[in-house]
Amino acid sequence: MDTYEPHIYELSAPGKHGTNLPRLDVPEAALPTALLRQDGMNDFPELTEPEVMRHYTRISQRNASPDTMMYPLGSCTMKATPKLHEEVARYAGFAAVHPLQDESLSQGALQLMYELQDYLGEISGFEAVSLQPAAGAQGELTGILAFRAYHLDRGDPDRTEVLVPNAAHGTNPATAAMVGLKVVELKSDARGNVDMDDLRAKLSPRTAGMMLTNPNTLGLFEDQIVEICQLVHEAGGLMYGDGANFNAILGIAKPGKLGFDFMHYNLHKTFTTPHGGGGPGSGAVGCTAELAPFLPGPRVRQTASGSYELFTPEKSIGRMKAFHGNFAMLVRAWTYIRTLGAAGLREVSEIAVLNANYVRVKLKDLYPQAIDRICMHETVLRGQIAGAQGIRTLDIAKRLIDYGFHPPTVYFPLIVPEALMIEPTETEGKRTLDIFIQAMRDIAREAVETPDVLHDAPTTAPVRRLDEVRAARQPILRYNAEAFAQILNER
Repeated sequence: MDTYEPHIYELSAPGKHGTNLPRLDVPEAALPTALLRQDGMNDFPELTEPEVMRHYTRISQRNASPDTMMYPLGSCTMKATPKLHEEVARYAGFAAVHPLQDESLSQGALQLMYELQDYLGEISGFEAVSLQPAAGAQGELTGILAFRAYHLDRGDPDRTEVLVPNAAHGTNPATAAMVGLKVVELKSDARGNVDMDDLRAKLSPRTAGMMLTNPNTLGLFEDQIVEICQLVHEAGGLMYGDGANFNAILGIAKPGKLGFDFMHYNLHKTFTTPHGGGGPGSGAVGCTAELAPFLPGPRVRQTASGSYELFTPEKSIGRMKAFHGNFAMLVRAWTYIRTLGAAGLREVSEIAVLNANYVRVKLKDLYPQAIDRICMHETVLRGQIAGAQGIRTLDIAKRLIDYGFHPPTVYFPLIVPEALMIEPTETEGKRTLDIFIQAMRDIAREAVETPDVLHDAPTTAPVRRLDEVRAARQPILRYNAEAFAQILNER
């Protein structure tokens, strides 16, 4: 049973006060009765300031984050965040700017957005960029909506199919379905890339486009990408690039030059802030000149006088987010790019790829590779340890917590049995990687010699292994004394 600490509601007692309000400096007036809360006042706890501070401080000390440990969450790029970016994002001129201010009072923010559009276009090889989407999945939705609008604008309404590899992120097929298009799944070949024969067989006059992550979710570069783009274009379709793994090719390859027509950038992954806890994110998008008229607005442009203004493209699919998305993420990305410069961005990718391959080579004798190839920024191994009976990837992941590491992504991509996706990122040094590698090797030994140690893991975390299925199906979203007592009794 875990050590039990009283919940903040259990510490509540009538008469406790956490603050003293100052005397009114305006005439006292009664609030309208319609605005007064009539019930539920007893739902608010009464606590002292130290009790509140200690409660939230204890919770914060249990957080797993790149500030406290290596966080090798494959496909999600949970790397350490430079604190300079946090400082710049808090500048009053950025943090306190109001989205309804007149453009003449927001020139600094608009200039930053304009320059970021330009930087992202140059880095990716695209002619136009919109900063509207607030997350990668919304960037995908933007792109497929633009594809549909493009085909309809050309009088080609029969293009209703989107090709999606079977190794794709789950948001890809979900996005196509949300737009009302049919998802056509593509097989992967023995090398972990798109099966070219399957692609040729499924291209048709109904093809609206193809969605492809490159490097793909196996952490591998699609080395036939130019031919893939040519085939899709010859069939009349468009190429969508899922930019989730763009941090592997920064300064090395430009998707717009490879043949992609549209791509989202996960600014919160590639260009700085990790996105744990569901946000905040930023899914800016770039595209070719041909698709630029369909981008969501508003975008930013520079006037003849040198000032900056908002505008909406003539055939825009519309606004994707209220105001300008998570603006602070734009500030962080701009700072990241300006801090590193072209050479620094390329080095980010080079180190990320080097780190992933170092881990891959050091572990492949114990953890089989999904595909026996040099990987890019992440490596996909399998939690199938020779001689370990009854041990699954989940056991390995939970045991890593006891060694002081956040687990990697598990069971993804779905086409890999017992998948263990490790992304060390460019922010981890060799010493940390060596400690992580040794932990993985020790766990492999334990899996064979003392498997119950893995089955019982984690043993050093604030809570033991949870029933994740039950937690997803029967979540407790607010404090309930009876529910807490039942959980404690079950343990």
